[in-house]
Formats: sequence, structure tokens, C-alpha cells
Amino acid sequence: MLIRRAAQIRASEITPKAVYLNRRRFLVGVPVALLGARAAWAGTKLAGVVRGPYGTDERPTPYGDVTHYNNFYEFGTGKTEPAERAQKLRTRPWSVSVEGEVGKPKVYDIDELMKLAPPEERIYRHRCVEGWSIVVPWIGFPLKVLVERAEPTSRAKFVAFQSFYDSREMLSSGQAGIPFPYVEGLRMDEAVHPLTLLCFGMYGETLPNQDGAPVRLVVPWKYGFKSIKSIVKIRFVENQPPTTWSTSAPREYGFYSNVNPGVDHPRWSQAKERRLGEFFKRATLMFNGYEREVAQLYAGMDLRKYY
Repeated sequence: MLIRRAAQIRASEITPKAVYLNRRRFLVGVPVALLGARAAWAGTKLAGVVRGPYGTDERPTPYGDVTHYNNFYEFGTGKTEPAERAQKLRTRPWSVSVEGEVGKPKVYDIDELMKLAPPEERIYRHRCVEGWSIVVPWIGFPLKVLVERAEPTSRAKFVAFQSFYDSREMLSSGQAGIPFPYVEGLRMDEAVHPLTLLCFGMYGETLPNQDGAPVRLVVPWKYGFKSIKSIVKIRFVENQPPTTWSTSAPREYGFYSNVNPGVDHPRWSQAKERRLGEFFKRATLMFNGYEREVAQLYAGMDLRKYY
């Protein structure tokens, strides 16, 4: 057996804790552990959900992995910390402000927002920049529905998003290493693309706090950090908005953040990924496997420059 020192091991080679735990759970034959994990985070069942027109037929990642291996820096920089700490987040009452270059600005109560369109379930692949991926049955409706309700003006070229932040409940920027509140953005054509989902649930239920309750974005052809969690503000703007990771580490994270296995992260390769719940790596797909649907959005762009 080849033994290497810690300094010789790249971050992308380290088996995620959730993968290790999932294998251990399988080896010892204790399926009750997964059932217990689901019970701990069970939300409200969402009624009237129909299978949406987009998605994959791949097997979803186990619920216990998706709810116990999360990036949510407001509640911790470790992957298991959000599941432990995010339960303090109060998701009712909750409102989302739609503002900026629109004809119909409005502050939506979360329950009113959820009723704008029938809920769809879409099973989407997701790729995290650190080298792991998941498949999740998300529930929501196309963001385009809300965009059209807002009636953007001709000056609206981008859509900016902002997460909830409360320093009394969450880490400080100094502790997390990134500025808060967390912000993200999409070009208008990305925002209205039919794959882009305004999401309220997963696995048939409302979102657990650590997965972005009560409302988040899901943009499946981009790296996971573009799918901003716990949204409180959606603003239509003329110029490209700042985003948290491209501001914090511009050499590593660009505005577009499309999944591109040919563009390495400065600290690791993006060519392969490990699906949570699996041991072996698989090849990373261009646009996370959604190339046919979204490649035309970037026709003529240098995707190494606009990363």
C-alpha cells in the first residue's frame, strides 16, 4: 500500500465524509440510520406536485447525504455543520422583495410566492466545484414565471439575488471567510431559461433549512454555489451584479461558473467528480450534462475567459 503524507494529498482526492459514512452504513447493514436521518429533517408534504418536463432519470442521491453534506457558510464552513446549526433559522414569516428595473415591484409573502405556479418535481444533477456531485428531486416552478410577473423594463439585463443574513444567528464574515449577505446573479437569458428553477422543496417535502429553506434557486448547469439559498431579495439590474465568490476569489470563481471539465480550478482538476453515496469517480460532463439545452446561451463566448 502506498502511504503519502498529508501535504502530498490534493483536496480533490479526499473522500467526502458523507461518502465514507454512506459506505460504512451499507457495510454494517443499518438502513435504520438513513430512515432516522430523514425523520430528523422531514418537512411539510407538498401537495399537487407533477413531474416537470425537464430532468434526469438518474437515481437520486440518498436523502440523508443531501441533508448532511452541505455548503451553507452562514451556518459553518464544514460540510456537516449546516445540518447541526441551521435549525435555528426561522422560515415563517418570510418575504421576498422583487425590485429594481421592473414595472411591477412587489414584496411577496412566501406562501403567496409558492402559489404563483403549480409545483413541478425535476430531478437535476448538481456539480460542486470541490469535486463532488449529487442528484436531487427538486420541487418548484420556472423562475421565468416570477420574471414575467415582474415585467422587467428594457434596462433589465441581469437578475441579482440576495440571501437572508442575521448576525445574531449566523457566522460573521470574518468567521466564514466571505462577505455577507450572500449575493448571486444571472444574465437575463439564463434567468428565464426553462431549466432555471425557483425551488421550495425536495423529495416531496418543503426544503430543510440546511438546503436553503424556504426558497432557493436551482441552476443545474452551473456549479452549486450559483444556486443561492434562503432568498430574500430579487433585483433586476442593468449591469452585471457582484457575486459573493467572484468577489471573494476572482481568480478561482467567475461570474458565469458554468460546469466545464476543461477548465481546472487553480487548486484541483474539474475533469472528474465523485457522486455522494458512491466510491468511484466519474467523468464530469460539460454544462453538467445539460449541454444540449444551454450551450446556445454561450455561443461565440470564450468559456475559458468567461468562466
